[in-house]
Amino acid sequence: MLQFLRDFQQFTFLQHALLAGMLASVACGVVGSYVTVRRMTYVTGAIAHCTLGGMGIARYLQKTRDIDWCSPLLGAILAALAAALAISFMQHRTKARQDSVLSGIWAVGMAVGILFIARTPGYNEDLMSYLFGDILMVSSTDLLLITLLDLLVLGTIYLCYPRLLAISFDEEFARLTGIRVELYNTLFLCLVALTVVLLVQVVGIVLVVALLALPAAAASRLTFRLPAMMLVSVFFSMLATSGGLALSYGPDLPTGATIILICAAIFATSGLLQRLGLWSGNRSGSLP
Repeated sequence: MLQFLRDFQQFTFLQHALLAGMLASVACGVVGSYVTVRRMTYVTGAIAHCTLGGMGIARYLQKTRDIDWCSPLLGAILAALAAALAISFMQHRTKARQDSVLSGIWAVGMAVGILFIARTPGYNEDLMSYLFGDILMVSSTDLLLITLLDLLVLGTIYLCYPRLLAISFDEEFARLTGIRVELYNTLFLCLVALTVVLLVQVVGIVLVVALLALPAAAASRLTFRLPAMMLVSVFFSMLATSGGLALSYGPDLPTGATIILICAAIFATSGLLQRLGLWSGNRSGSLP
């Protein structure tokens, strides 16, 4: 911890890493609260694993076609949005079972990514960072894109908050009031997709579901109003990302795994506080 504090003032990559973690935590806490309320964690996992396909294709094009602007982060964005649109189409336009659709998207995305990474010439050192994250490798360009994604996600949620809130708690009532449920469900899935891309930079594809779900789940135990749940979830996410970065730096531990363990500790502590009656908790379900 002390070594991190000393080096933080000296090394730009640590400053970039902490800023990326803070920015990603904001979207993580807000969108994660919706995901928890709507019980859509498995959807998040499918979108996250599909991003490997986009990353693999982008990396392949960079190496074999010299398309420098086609970065893995851009590939992840396109793949995540494509997965979100595919899930929305399957949910609203077909009678396919949702668990089968999600499993297929999950597996196909991973398979495409592995194939393209295998065909990419040279040593593909990025594979492990894609899967398990490497927040210390965030560049200035990545940081700018993360900031833009964060603003896009938060701006959209701010503008559409009443309608997203309505479909989160009662889709039938929302439909009766004239809200275009299918449209806003699709929009929400796209917001989840963009948030997943933000978090992949922090903890990687494998661990992204936990970072999106655990802080929000812990917050849901401590408050029963959605706006408060979002704020608490953002705080927990920031605490986990900054703490994980600081604690893992000195002993040279995997940052993503350390962040997730802190998230798990926060979740366990919130449950203990609720059980001991030290916090009122979610007494009447998640309410607006």
